[in-house]
Amino acid sequence: MATTDDQVERVRALVASIPPGRVATYGDIAAAAGLSTPRTVGWIMRTDAADLPWHRVIGAGGKPAAHLADRQLRLLAAEGVPLREGRVDLRAARFPFG
Repeated sequence: MATTDDQVERVRALVASIPPGRVATYGDIAAAAGLSTPRTVGWIMRTDAADLPWHRVIGAGGKPAAHLADRQLRLLAAEGVPLREGRVDLRAARFPFG
């Protein structure tokens, strides 16, 4: 996926700005970064997010990725993120950028 260094840095900065106890969706971050698709955020997160609070980024339905679900939900619960039946309560926990 073609991305510029500026796009990568914008996504990284947005993810870093999500405070403990809050979450953002891939789509939220894409919109705030001016990207055309949340998939670009996912690609950036897969390749350049080891030092970021990656667990605060979730899918649009409030559900974490299947292969990370247990770990991600544990980390979010420890921060006080409201969870219901394996999903984040987006109405209560979504972080508003800008």
